[in-house]
Amino acid sequence: MRIGIIGAGAIGGTIAALLDRAGHEVSVTARGEGLAAIRRHGLRLDGAWGEHVARLRASERLEATPELAFVCTKAQDAASALRDNLEHLGGITVVMVQNGLEALETASGVLSRSEPVGGLALYAAQHVEPGRVTVTARGSTYLGDGPGDPTDAARRAAAVLGAVMPTVATRNFLGAQWSKLVVNMVNAMPALTGLSVQETIRDRRLGRVVTASMRETVRTGSACGVRFGRVQGLGDGLLRVFSAMPLRAGRALPLLMARRMGSVPNLGSTLQSRRRGRATEIDYLNGAVVRAAAAIGHDAPVNAAIVAAMHELERTGSYLTADQAAALPLR
Repeated sequence: MRIGIIGAGAIGGTIAALLDRAGHEVSVTARGEGLAAIRRHGLRLDGAWGEHVARLRASERLEATPELAFVCTKAQDAASALRDNLEHLGGITVVMVQNGLEALETASGVLSRSEPVGGLALYAAQHVEPGRVTVTARGSTYLGDGPGDPTDAARRAAAVLGAVMPTVATRNFLGAQWSKLVVNMVNAMPALTGLSVQETIRDRRLGRVVTASMRETVRTGSACGVRFGRVQGLGDGLLRVFSAMPLRAGRALPLLMARRMGSVPNLGSTLQSRRRGRATEIDYLNGAVVRAAAAIGHDAPVNAAIVAAMHELERTGSYLTADQAAALPLR
């Protein structure tokens, strides 16, 4: 099958390499050093799903129309990536593998002749060296496209991807996005401090901030009327119980997540962006909680403080000490 991958970073690179290993005809888009490395050495995959060097057609934009496309850019780059490749996306299924809550809305605003499907990647992968992706922890990918059962387009895309990695065509995709947003709350603290996800969660003071941001996310989603989807063992009932716990007891949830990540340091996607000198997705992660709360007349002070701190660090290029990060407001 001819498959296009727009954005060959940690997530897109993993998908591209595994599909290539399965025999599909895969094309990827990349830029700068990443593009040069893929053209010169191929796209190298290692880690939890084995090793493979994928010799792919790589360019800054798709050069031909695939039968199926995956858009795996950062959330803030999704709209421009769709517009840049629009001539080769007509009449096909386009899977938006994005963090945050806006992937399907973004796709619908740009694509008029395609079938957009949402995607959530729950495996952990790192892309800190051009042309190389390391999977540090296995996990499933969830595809869907509405509040009810997945459409035929989502099921077909899940069948293709499911042949190379654990994939679920899920119902209540918005609820699944909110559950993934709770998971993504572990990303900010590493990007603020330069430490790994596991280190920040296990640190008593930093772990309290992580727990507070997760709890605030669940409370905000609940206030918005969201029924959380079942993602990686998290579901509506568990998350609502977690949101009612005091911080000290609630720390059990992120600590469990850290254990599931294994011993390989997980940098988180936001810290990886900072290390590559790229803008982070903070406005689509913690910022999404702030906007959702404001839309119903609430506030989200923990996540608002994290967003403000991240923007300041992006401006200065520095990191917070553990003491500074632990001083972020909790509620």
